[in-house]
Amino acid sequence: MKRDLVFLVTLISLAFLSLLKSGYPQHIAEESCSVQILVPGLKGEAGEKGEKGAPGRPGRVGPPGEKGEMGDKGQKGSMGRHGKIGPIGSKDGFLILVHLYYFTGIPCECSQLRKAIGEMDIQVAQLTTELKFIKNGSNLVYRNIYLLVKEEKRYKEAQLYCHGRGGTLSMPKDETANNLIASYINQAGLTRVFIGINDLEKEGNFVYSDRSPMQTFNKWRSGEPNNAYDEEDCVEMVASGGWNDVACHITMYFVCEFDKENV
Repeated sequence: MKRDLVFLVTLISLAFLSLLKSGYPQHIAEESCSVQILVPGLKGEAGEKGEKGAPGRPGRVGPPGEKGEMGDKGQKGSMGRHGKIGPIGSKDGFLILVHLYYFTGIPCECSQLRKAIGEMDIQVAQLTTELKFIKNGSNLVYRNIYLLVKEEKRYKEAQLYCHGRGGTLSMPKDETANNLIASYINQAGLTRVFIGINDLEKEGNFVYSDRSPMQTFNKWRSGEPNNAYDEEDCVEMVASGGWNDVACHITMYFVCEFDKENV
């Protein structure tokens, strides 16, 4: 690099001298002439390191990376706090309280609990459907509300059950009430239920559960009542709406009757 610069300067100097000799000899002789040629110096030593500059602007967000592998399953957490107790249901409904107890060190049988809760959900759904049906149907039968109880009891036990809740065993005293009770039986998929008719006090003299006499209306099936084996003193209603005398000691579902104004 240095040799090239020296050679270039030499050429420029010779060309300039040649021009002076050929073109203006007298003028040059009379005046003094000086020529200054600037030649780059040698490379100096490296300076000290400067101060750190200000940070540059952030770059663009890069593309998302590939999805990583799933990590190991974490440890089971501790049991959470018990939730708040829900509100009490309406007086026409049923309140079901489920208490699940957990003990430290004993594993929870979740599958059994889920099964039990699932069965209760089905029962609640059925009860809800029946309750709606009762509310809708009760307007058709004057002042009475009828409730199908899916709990097998003897006749007298069923009567006590209804009395304990402010009602009585159902007393169908006309076609409309009888058809409504029969529709309950069919909707529940049953074949028969106890109703509030009996001749416990006097054989052959059937009365209602409130001891009021039966008058013109009845729905006895063909050949009934027949007091088979001399022990049929209570009455059942079958899905068709017909009546049949049966023994009072057998157990079956039953229908309670309530005065709408007292419910």
